[in-house]
Amino acid sequence: MISTTDTILIVGHGSREDSGNQEILAFADQWRQRQPTWRIEVCFIEFASPSLNQGLLDAARQSTRVLVVPLILNAAGHVKMEVPEAIEQTRLAYPQTEILLAPHLTACDPVLTVLRRRLRKAMQALDMPDPTTTGVVLLGRGSSDRGANGDMAKMARWLLESGDHELVDLAFTGITWPRLERVVQRQALLGMKQIVVLPYYLYTGTLMQRIHRQVDHLRQQYPQLRFHCTDHFGFEPEIFELMSQRILDLDAKVPDSRLPCDGCTYRELAHEAGHGHSHEHTHTIQVHPAGAGAVAPGHSHDHDHAHGHAHDHGHSHAHPHESQTA
Repeated sequence: MISTTDTILIVGHGSREDSGNQEILAFADQWRQRQPTWRIEVCFIEFASPSLNQGLLDAARQSTRVLVVPLILNAAGHVKMEVPEAIEQTRLAYPQTEILLAPHLTACDPVLTVLRRRLRKAMQALDMPDPTTTGVVLLGRGSSDRGANGDMAKMARWLLESGDHELVDLAFTGITWPRLERVVQRQALLGMKQIVVLPYYLYTGTLMQRIHRQVDHLRQQYPQLRFHCTDHFGFEPEIFELMSQRILDLDAKVPDSRLPCDGCTYRELAHEAGHGHSHEHTHTIQVHPAGAGAVAPGHSHDHDHAHGHAHDHGHSHAHPHESQTA
C-alpha cells in the first residue's frame, strides 16, 4: 500500500520550450487531485529543473521508499540507461531507502484508445470522409534505438487493424526514416484525398511546434489534399490511469512491473566496458540458462544482441535523442 512515507517520482524528458515542462508540472498537479493521498514529485532528464539526479536525491532523503515512473512513451537511451544509472547512484547515497523503477508507458491498449479517439475527432473535423481515401500518419520522435521505433510501428499496426483506414503509415521527426514529407508524398500518389497526422507526443515543445509548421507547408505543397493535424495527448484520462496502474503494480510487486534495465547485469557490464547510451536492446522476457552471466528468472530478458561477446565496438554511441528536443 502506498504510504505517506513513500514518494512517487515522475520522470519527464524535459524540453527547451518551457511550455512543455509546465505541462508536465500541470499533469502532476492533476494527478495529485486524482490521488490525494499520494506524495507525487517531478524531475526532468534534461533541459529543466529539478534534474533527474537531484529529484532522486531529494526524494530518497525524505522517504522510506521511492517509486520512479517515467512519463515517457518509448524507451530509448534515457529510460534504458540514464534513469537506472541515476537510481543506482542514489541507492549508494541512501542505502536505507528502497527505490523501485516502473516501466515507461510503452505501446499498449490505453494509448491505442487515445489514438483511436484522436483519429475519430480528426475525421469529424474533416466532415467524416471515406476512411479508405483518408490516409493516416502516426508521427513520432524517432530514435537510434530500434526497440523504441518498433513500439511505434506496433502502434501504427494496431491502429490500422482497429479501423477502416487502408493506409496507416509511420513517420518520424528526426534520427530515423521515413520523414513526414516522404510519407505524405507516397499517400498522395496512392490516391488519398485527406491525410490525418497523429503526433505521438505527450506534451508540447519545439518538435510539436515544428510539426504544425510542417503540416502548414504541406497544405501549400498539396492544395488538392485536405490535412488535419491533431495535438499532443498528455492529459487524456487513459494516461493518468496508466500511470496510476504502473505505481499500483510496482507497489504490489506484480511480476514484470519493474523496468527490465533496472539492475540489468548486461547493462552494468556494458557500462563498465565503456559502451554509450545507444545500447539498442529490446525486452522480450525469456529464461536464460543458469550459469555465468545468467539473469535471475523473472528478470531475464533478450537484449536483441549477444551479450558479453558479440558487442559491436564500432557501433554508434550517439544518444538516441541527441539531435532533438522535446
